[in-house]
Amino acid sequence: MDIFNKIAKTQIYDVVKEKGIYPYFHKLLSGQDIVVNMEGKRTIMLGSNNYLALTNHPKVIKAGVEALEKYGSGCSGSRFLNGTLDLHVKLENDLAEFLNKEKVMTFSTGFQSNLGIISAIVGRNDYVICDKENHASIYDGCKLSYGKMLRYNHSDMADLEIKLQSVPKECGILIVTDGVFSMGGDICKLPEIVSLAKKYGARVMVDDAHGLGVIGKGGRGTASYYGLEDEVDIYMGTFSKSLASLGGYMAADEKVVEFVKHTSRPYIFSASMTPANVCCANTALDILKQEPERVERLREISAYMRTKLKEKGVDIIDSETPIIPIYTYQDFKTFVACKLLLERGVYVNPVISPATPVGKSLLRTSYTANHTKELMDEASTKIKEVIDIVKDMKEEDI
Repeated sequence: MDIFNKIAKTQIYDVVKEKGIYPYFHKLLSGQDIVVNMEGKRTIMLGSNNYLALTNHPKVIKAGVEALEKYGSGCSGSRFLNGTLDLHVKLENDLAEFLNKEKVMTFSTGFQSNLGIISAIVGRNDYVICDKENHASIYDGCKLSYGKMLRYNHSDMADLEIKLQSVPKECGILIVTDGVFSMGGDICKLPEIVSLAKKYGARVMVDDAHGLGVIGKGGRGTASYYGLEDEVDIYMGTFSKSLASLGGYMAADEKVVEFVKHTSRPYIFSASMTPANVCCANTALDILKQEPERVERLREISAYMRTKLKEKGVDIIDSETPIIPIYTYQDFKTFVACKLLLERGVYVNPVISPATPVGKSLLRTSYTANHTKELMDEASTKIKEVIDIVKDMKEEDI
């Protein structure tokens, strides 16, 4: 059989393209901001993870330019060999101090961070236990390890305990959870997870990609939000969201970090973060430390938009974070809603199965610290208008 047979078949994206409601790969003609130029049109951006509004900050841009001029465009090697710059060490030390952890190591992407951490920590006789709504990179990290993966129902602590009870006593256990879940915007039940981990001798890893800069004291993330900084064994995070760059990190005790540094294949065999990315992330971290009010401003504008949508009767998933998902329920309604909103100058992200359960499709909206109430008023009115249009739509109507 030809392995390309699957490619020759009609795919769902072919059907969606033919119907004129394909929602992906829209071209930006400007940088990330609260209002962007998308395909030549003014568009309110409600689909970015630029939570602290730092991607266009003059200090961040200046730092990237200066790093490019001094160190060049890349490191031409892995951190393990010739690719470690003094810049990497400084970022890791500064981040470790900010997160109150002994040591930090950085990866070239957030996705690679989960691959590299989990595959190194979870061995052949170990178990890794995951929330079913964890990010895809966590699942791929589990696949890359030699351990056995178990999944518990989303934020269902009774189910987590059942999974813990099923693990043989001689096996090691790592519980991995998103801190802030990327699709629903809800926060994990970390106190209960930590309590169960202690009861069953497990270790805890939190993916704080959407927590850093968003929740916790000064934006320190999920463990800080709950006052459990000393109870979480591993933090993972990314620089591509609040810290306005590209890359990822692991924060843990020094011995844990040193072990991963010397055993993680995705880390050892990948080129290191580019100098510009490192300096942009470090400068963004400096701004976060100097201006913690950005975190409060993000919370305020997110709460304002959440209130506006509720007042208009829009069906949302409630949370305390800048991720506000709006139910569209069916995949085709999600695609149509995205198209109609874009035509009205509002960009949102479509979330369909299998990223959500069947019948629970969403428009994922997310907010930044410099969004204004005027823009939120405009966007919420257009969202309500489009939701009312697609509410009773049938697929054959397209």
